[in-house]
Amino acid sequence: MAKKLLPAERGMAAVPEPGLTLIACGALARELLAITAQFPDGWVDLTCLPASWHNHPERIVPGLRRKVASLRRQGRRVAVVYGDCGTGGEIDAFLEAEDVPRIPGPHCYEMYLQQPDFDDEMERELGTFFLTDYMVRHFERIIMQGMGLRRHPQLRDLYFGNYTRVLYIAQTEDAELRRKARAAADELGLAYQYRFAGFGRFTPWVTDLVAAGTKGD
Repeated sequence: MAKKLLPAERGMAAVPEPGLTLIACGALARELLAITAQFPDGWVDLTCLPASWHNHPERIVPGLRRKVASLRRQGRRVAVVYGDCGTGGEIDAFLEAEDVPRIPGPHCYEMYLQQPDFDDEMERELGTFFLTDYMVRHFERIIMQGMGLRRHPQLRDLYFGNYTRVLYIAQTEDAELRRKARAAADELGLAYQYRFAGFGRFTPWVTDLVAAGTKGD
């Protein structure tokens, strides 16, 4: 697959019209900041809604509505970096009505792995519990404490009894995160597998959005 060139590499003018703001889930902030840092100041920036809203999906669309309205008053172009995140299609319905683009994909696991690799992994083993860098860093808070497994360890088999493996799809090549991911699999009583995914679909998608609003494209 051909490398996606950044606008500066493609000889584009250095003045986007207007600048782009990404509204994203906070769980994606580290990766998106690494991507947006590749562009000159003012081309693209990032604002996030709390990652904890995965547990309160009813808050996501109202939060997006406020962000979109505020950014448009500032004259910014807007795009959204979210999956469905348990909203039952409400995110896409809102964004379609507002004519705001969203990164393709139902969830970040598919966005990182990309099709057909994600489909291949699901066909290989349906009982897969995915981890990303963010999930590994916050596994204790999100899973062990957030799901009550520290207080009630008997819940582990109730929640994870139908899973057979943990698949860590890594964004960075970090030995310490790999160690923590393997320990997380052990905590859940599941087999462990690792696959480096990098930033997957995110980098080319952001690059194309920025390029679409750049003079001289």
